[in-house]
Amino acid sequence: AKMASGTDGNIISYDASGNPVAVATGNDGQVLTSAGAGAPPAFEASAANTPMWSAVPSSNQTLSNTTNTVLNFQTEVTDTNNAFASNKFTVPSGQAGQYFLTAAVRINDMTDGKEVQLSFKKNGGYEFSEGGTNRYLVSNSIQGANGSIYFNHQAIVTLAVGDYIQVATYQNSGSNKDVNYTYTRFSGFKLIT
Repeated sequence: AKMASGTDGNIISYDASGNPVAVATGNDGQVLTSAGAGAPPAFEASAANTPMWSAVPSSNQTLSNTTNTVLNFQTEVTDTNNAFASNKFTVPSGQAGQYFLTAAVRINDMTDGKEVQLSFKKNGGYEFSEGGTNRYLVSNSIQGANGSIYFNHQAIVTLAVGDYIQVATYQNSGSNKDVNYTYTRFSGFKLIT
């Protein structure tokens, strides 16, 4: 019948005994989250797709013939958790889970009918245990006519703390070819699950 004065921004709820309680005001940007039956809600940080990173090369890179070459990404576009360095993303502490990865590459002056591959490397190797078996996370393309080739690759992978991801490219044109840095990128983020 009577309500006492309270604190600006607090929300009235009820505890497990049915008594009124004040839910303390959260911080700017926080959201009200249920704590389940028998407990008042609480203000918490909103879920976000982080860690998140995006990086690009700062110059062309030479790809040797019939060699898997790790690509260089010297320029960070974004890196929410300071987890991208030395051309690789490393899963930071407390951030294990599923990640969406994407990479794109353009290779100059490819030869007609030759093969190009773009792949993700986990912890220095090419095998991922996804879908119950080891699978190579590789995108493959055959050059249809002499000229530059551009393609991209995406994957959803499960990563543990300390796992790291790199991008590698392979080509079998018969000679060295250049990655065109203005069309090449590597990015990703943790999925909210």
